[in-house]
Amino acid sequence: MAMVVLVCLALLVVTTVIHYEVLRGLTVLLPGLGIKPRAKLIVVIIAAFLAHALEIALYALAIWGLVRFGGLGTLADSSRFSLDVSLYFSAETYTSLGYGDVVPGGAVRLLAGVEALNGLLLIGWSASYTYIAMERFWSDAAGRAA
Repeated sequence: MAMVVLVCLALLVVTTVIHYEVLRGLTVLLPGLGIKPRAKLIVVIIAAFLAHALEIALYALAIWGLVRFGGLGTLADSSRFSLDVSLYFSAETYTSLGYGDVVPGGAVRLLAGVEALNGLLLIGWSASYTYIAMERFWSDAAGRAA
């Protein structure tokens, strides 16, 4: 269980840093891009999506490694466990979708709970950043039009 706690803490730090750096990079990059405000918004959405996809993949790798090599739980039944199942479960958990068709067992259940909370926070962060970016781009566009 201590290993799962350490992995949870490491993933919280790493995913937060990834998200921070992507959003900070957008803040620096976007004002200098010579594209229309709506195109800048598409850049924001794509960058946020890619950040979330990377974060989901990191959780999937952690779950896969903990189950496969650490023997610290199960994910689905052992006959269909694979990296694909871990990735599917991670995406489902990170977004709090929770179909329930893949269920963790053992110590990795803690990681699943942490991933759901972390995903909720990071998705909220992306949503608020997108709102602020839209507000700024629309204000800039209205100022240039006047």
